[in-house]
Amino acid sequence: MRLSVKRLTGLAVVAAVAMSALAGHAESPDAARPNVLWITCEDISPHLGCYGDAYARTPVLDGLAAQGVRYTDAYAITGVCAPNRSCLITGVYPSTLGSHDMRSTTRLPDFIKCFPEYLRGAGYYCTNNVKTDYNFPTPKTAWDECSRKAHWRNRKPGQPFFAVFNFTVCHESQIRQPDASFFKKTARLTADQRHDPAKVAVPPFHPDTPEVRQDWARYHDLITAMDYQAGDVLAELDEDGLADETIVFFFSDHGAGMPGCKKWVWESGLHVPFIVRFPEKFRKWSPAEPGGVCTRLVSFVDFGPTVLSLAGVEIPSHVQGRAFLGPQAAEAREYVYAIRDRMAERYDTVRVVRDHRYQYLRNYVPHLSWSQLVSYTEQMPTMKVWRRLAGEGKLDAVEARYFRPTKPIEELYDTAADPHQVRNLAGDPKYGPVLERMRAESVAWMKRTRDQGLLPEYEMHRRAEGRTPYDVGRDPRLNPLDRLLAAADLANRMDPACREELVGLLGDDEPALRYWGAIGLVALGRDAAPAADALSEATEDPAPNVRMAAAEALANLGRTADALPVLIAGLEHPTPFVRLRAINVLDRLGKRARPALSAMKQAKLKEKSHAGDYLGRMVEYVPEKFQ
Repeated sequence: MRLSVKRLTGLAVVAAVAMSALAGHAESPDAARPNVLWITCEDISPHLGCYGDAYARTPVLDGLAAQGVRYTDAYAITGVCAPNRSCLITGVYPSTLGSHDMRSTTRLPDFIKCFPEYLRGAGYYCTNNVKTDYNFPTPKTAWDECSRKAHWRNRKPGQPFFAVFNFTVCHESQIRQPDASFFKKTARLTADQRHDPAKVAVPPFHPDTPEVRQDWARYHDLITAMDYQAGDVLAELDEDGLADETIVFFFSDHGAGMPGCKKWVWESGLHVPFIVRFPEKFRKWSPAEPGGVCTRLVSFVDFGPTVLSLAGVEIPSHVQGRAFLGPQAAEAREYVYAIRDRMAERYDTVRVVRDHRYQYLRNYVPHLSWSQLVSYTEQMPTMKVWRRLAGEGKLDAVEARYFRPTKPIEELYDTAADPHQVRNLAGDPKYGPVLERMRAESVAWMKRTRDQGLLPEYEMHRRAEGRTPYDVGRDPRLNPLDRLLAAADLANRMDPACREELVGLLGDDEPALRYWGAIGLVALGRDAAPAADALSEATEDPAPNVRMAAAEALANLGRTADALPVLIAGLEHPTPFVRLRAINVLDRLGKRARPALSAMKQAKLKEKSHAGDYLGRMVEYVPEKFQ
């Protein structure tokens, strides 16, 4: 029986039929080789009607779920696009590849391919329409076609295909568009599909203001606009007679594009909608009947190997994900994992472990606030009012938590009892066994995957000269992970009793360990005073990240005059990661950094790089604070 999707407008049908007439009716592929279609979108959590959201207006995707299987526990690797996309396309964790920082550029070893390359080798026609954003240059061999015109219709008759259509209409940036642009994007919505801000369920971590309600309502309107676009692609599949030959995936690239959600690794940034529809001939691989639910934990690292499994292509041994469908399906996961590293212009390091009920977060720079200013997010009306009310002291305890000056070292949430993750259980003895289990799993996963997040970004790339960051991660001499974990743990305690050990780290032969020693002394603030001489000596360290951190620690002791020349010199470093570190520290110094104003304004990089772009953003807004 033909699978179909409810059409939303007559015009869409006419347009799709016209396209079908031009393309011709495709021949069916071999019965054992399904087509696979990915319909992906940006920046949404499971705010769809089929997930129980009564506020949602998503008839197409609800219909897809009624015909397919709705996954309840699908998770991104991080709360932002580029590291996720590097993981999706390779089946390897970004922290293993060296693609974990937002909009960085790593290099892949020759043996690690984008998974469509393996499909192409098996005779599949692979298209991407259109976004890549992999944190590495897209190999020319990754796709048969990668463009706004890429489509399965361009393949040879009967050739099986893997096609990706990515919809950006629900991206974070569209929420804050001027009215004319926003209403153009959502022009297909009927009056009863518009979302009334008065009916928004404001999450407890956001203040209940008109601006916040408006942003959440627009977020939902954009999801409905995307629902129309998904319907267009599904209709083309029907009209080409291919629905009975094609397994359809729908998912978002991470959670909601709202402040405190996107870019973060709480549930709202990681949990994604995920629906898979199986035609009758491939129903044997479905984990449930049509309209059913699958509670299996799945991670983005699993998606690539799952497509290879469905296509009958052997999964390469380097792939870290595990297939959850098809003949190569593996045992179900007990845990999924997530990361947060440099997020645009701001440095952070967080590692996450989640099982079916609990989520554990380990903050490796707990002396930095959750609310570090990221310029892109600050353009959101919600962020503006949230930060303003925080400054005025008008937020309740839950709303104000985001603006605390420091983070807890560990966070533990019972996601069943606390879906918004506002009650940290890490200090509750009742949950001690859960905390210990999740903590141990976090460390074991970092070691197992050769995580590079404890290496400063500059160090990772410096060590990758003549090799790849992946090679760096797997070499214990270049990524001494056991020692780095111990050093970071020491630095994170923010305990004056650790001061002498931190000073000892400053004398280590390994620059990354010296860096963590300096970071630990930064975190001690005034309690680092007895280490002043060692810190002064460390401002001449050959490793620039050590110099930047030592300078910040000295400034915390009131020795700003000694710190500023070091930081100004950092602004002149030829490497963008060092300049970015330097201006981050200067920003935290506040008005004490005023003598560095001229140097900050000159710090933009001439060469093109993502880090240089983020530095340019900081150069635009940080000096204004010190005028």
